[in-house]
Amino acid sequence: MKKRKLWVVRCAVLLAAVLCIGIGVIRGEHKDVEKKATNICLQCIGIG
Repeated sequence: MKKRKLWVVRCAVLLAAVLCIGIGVIRGEHKDVEKKATNICLQCIGIG
């Protein structure tokens, strides 16, 4: 019974993660993340 509980919790967390990622993609947040990551990377090497 304990293994079944663990499996249910893992599936619930996985589904929540997939749902949150999907919502973020629909809202276009991946573009913001890419822009911020590029700016941070360019600042680290001294170009930006």
